[in-house]
Amino acid sequence: MSKSLTDNFDLRDIPASFYSNPFPFYDALRTFAPVKLMPDGGYFLTRFRDCEIIYKDPITFSSDKKQEFKPKFGNTLVYEHHTTSLVFNDPPLHTRVRKLILGALVPRVIGEMEPGLVRLVQKLLDEMAAKERSGETVDLITDFASAIPVEIIGNLLNVPQADRGPLRGWSLKILGALEPKISAEQLQSADNAVREFLAYLEQLVADRKKNPGDPQTDVLTRLLGDIDGERLTHKELLQNCIFILNAGHETTTNLIGNSLVTLARWPQEKEELIAHPDLTKSAIEEVLRFESSNQLGNRITTIDTEIGGIAMPKDTRITICIGAANRDPDVFADPHTFSIKRTPNRHLAFGSGVHQCIGLSLARLEGRIAVELFLKRFPNYALRSEPEQSHRARFRGFSSIPAALGAT
Repeated sequence: MSKSLTDNFDLRDIPASFYSNPFPFYDALRTFAPVKLMPDGGYFLTRFRDCEIIYKDPITFSSDKKQEFKPKFGNTLVYEHHTTSLVFNDPPLHTRVRKLILGALVPRVIGEMEPGLVRLVQKLLDEMAAKERSGETVDLITDFASAIPVEIIGNLLNVPQADRGPLRGWSLKILGALEPKISAEQLQSADNAVREFLAYLEQLVADRKKNPGDPQTDVLTRLLGDIDGERLTHKELLQNCIFILNAGHETTTNLIGNSLVTLARWPQEKEELIAHPDLTKSAIEEVLRFESSNQLGNRITTIDTEIGGIAMPKDTRITICIGAANRDPDVFADPHTFSIKRTPNRHLAFGSGVHQCIGLSLARLEGRIAVELFLKRFPNYALRSEPEQSHRARFRGFSSIPAALGAT
């Protein structure tokens, strides 16, 4: 750890070494500049207690991104999407959309998903084993981690199986626009993805209006209904369908991929988990803390306030560093040690307060089933080479994980 890592730290000019291992930067910032003034006038927060305070005060710290995203995105469909979706809004829109979606994600419904999830994972495991036996290299992202949430979210929205091919590509491009700094080409690519996604959703929504599904399990049918006498506008409906796919896809892909890479790098913990699969829930929580799928969050102050002794006027932009908070030694003993038995483990991987991740129970279920069944089938798996980092600051994960399964 070195103070020099903090002196010129700028999210818009990140050194290449940050993407593979941001934690020395986080440690230095937390020690020497826990409320770091950035060149653009915003602040970067790395202490758990500061991040949690912001999460729990949505009145003082707004999630609305119109002011922040307008200069970045201009008059684009990307701007329209990211300022209409659930995660980047305050009440009343946030409240209405959240209630509608939550109704389809109650514990009973999620529990009923488990048998289908088990069948899906078993099918993917069979396909990977056959692929390895044929002499091909298995990729734990494309062949496994990314395939699971696409199917689960596709099922929630009741997207026809034949239409699911483009979903992952659209999601990656749209979420890529949320990086602190993007090129004109990346913005155009994201804008095209939103346009194509919206065109598809227009057809899907028209069909669902004619042929509604079960509102207890079909999220799109629920979104077409009303809550407390109010309905979503057509634009709100379409943009939040995109949000549901994006939110449920990328972070869960990262959770599964990060789990398998981390266990491979911590072989003693891997062996302990194989011997005691009842620890899988605890192991998933530790992966969420240790390699948080979502590393950054953002807020803007609605009034003059103070964080960590630093005065912040109204309209100050704040970056919550989830990845740093989850390795804060004031909260977690030996924070850089991966321990599947860690308790307590009150991490911020899903945020906190009114904006806590709406799909956290589903993500936990997907992670638990994927890891438990994978280890049972392939206990001797190993990384063939260094996994390819996704090279993103906001979402931490891998774009490729070549692996040897030891399939028989």
